[in-house]
Amino acid sequence: MSDFISAGASAEDLPAPAEGLVLTHFLTVGDIPRSRAFYADVLGGQVVLDENPCIIKVANSWIIMNPGGGPTDDKPDVVLRTPEDPHTVSSFLNVRVADIHGFYAAARAKGAEFLTPPVDRRAELRCYMRDPDGYLIEVGQATGLLKGLLARTGTET
Repeated sequence: MSDFISAGASAEDLPAPAEGLVLTHFLTVGDIPRSRAFYADVLGGQVVLDENPCIIKVANSWIIMNPGGGPTDDKPDVVLRTPEDPHTVSSFLNVRVADIHGFYAAARAKGAEFLTPPVDRRAELRCYMRDPDGYLIEVGQATGLLKGLLARTGTET
């Protein structure tokens, strides 16, 4: 095992497919140890690489984190930064769970902050939480969708 891979992880835990592709999610974070702890503790992720970048394997996916910064030679006019306005979101993580009430209780006990408790949206039960940098994370459990029911729209009661 390489010295840079975290204890308990192996090269097979890296998001490096032998063929085809894998999908990961990159987050610009303000404090790597704080974010690493959140994704490892609250979402049960496995730390594969501590930093530069931090890589956490969560279920069947990976979250890659690094601090913000200015342009680089491969993104010459792009600046990375954490969310500025928690009320304006253009994307978010979507986590699917088997037991939303169990997840909600366990995550709250670990310090996760939710916008609301789980809400019944007919197709699913869902709620939202934020990570330490303010990123929005949807947590959902398919319910009615498994029976062909679609989610309520904002105008339905």
